[in-house]
Amino acid sequence: MSEPANPRFAVIIPAFNASATLRQAVDSVLAQTYAPHEIIVIDDGSTDTTAEVARSYDTRVTLISQGNSGVSAARNAGARAASAEWLCFLDADDWYYPERLAAYAAMIREVPDLDFLTGDFDYVDAQGNHLRRSMESMPAGQAMLARAREGRAVMEGEVLGDFISAHFGDTHTLTVPRATFLALGGYPTGFAVCEDVNFLIRLCARSRRVGVVCAPTAAYRIHGNSATRSDPLRAQQQTLLALKALVPQLKQSRPAIRRGLRDAIRHARLDLAQCLLRMGHRRDAVVAALPLLGHGNAVALRGALWIIKGALLA
Repeated sequence: MSEPANPRFAVIIPAFNASATLRQAVDSVLAQTYAPHEIIVIDDGSTDTTAEVARSYDTRVTLISQGNSGVSAARNAGARAASAEWLCFLDADDWYYPERLAAYAAMIREVPDLDFLTGDFDYVDAQGNHLRRSMESMPAGQAMLARAREGRAVMEGEVLGDFISAHFGDTHTLTVPRATFLALGGYPTGFAVCEDVNFLIRLCARSRRVGVVCAPTAAYRIHGNSATRSDPLRAQQQTLLALKALVPQLKQSRPAIRRGLRDAIRHARLDLAQCLLRMGHRRDAVVAALPLLGHGNAVALRGALWIIKGALLA
């Protein structure tokens, strides 16, 4: 696909009761060395001063207000309203580093035929202290770092299956053509968590070449109020459901994509079983682990046996 010399980015920020952190997120976008074409904040039915914070930026920020519908619906509304060719996303409690958009613009200009881009980021705690780097902590990310040239790499072929199995990118490093996003129907609205992974896997299934920026360009804040940490059991259950929903959708996909999805489901099932066991739900943990016995994977088999043994001995 041919690209303009200077790709235009829309940065979409969903926000629900985010008045305490939204300003840092927006300011980080305004501080980019490569200016965004537009910044769109979607106030998802907030009851605090989120909308007032967004309005304080005047014409630099487009504010869309909607009834509380969830993060997927908010991101999708922002994508529909955008006019730029490329979409970027940022949650209201995270932030971009100054070179975030510049790094992605350079790769779009200089590397041909990229279907979408992803990249590295830093995990930080609630106070903003650095915890770890995403790509260094994931096998697929480590492989990309080893292959990187001038801070970049391209994923294609079998490597996309490895990425699906345990991806290192996240929503705030995703850069996707708006036309592709809309053609895929955006983020699914039926899941409380894992909606981003569901979309990312569908995106990989229709992609051949994916650009990877191999340097952290954003910070992802870990805190106890997130959906995955405030109710970990429900989060694990939702994750497994979101992944299993993709099986019929992707049954005609390339072998690498189907393999990656099977591996992701295996990881999610094991995580759910471990969560159930930690919470004392021994019978449910065994039920969750039993399908792993027939997965044909040594790691899955060992994990299932460990869960069953733990449930019997508890």
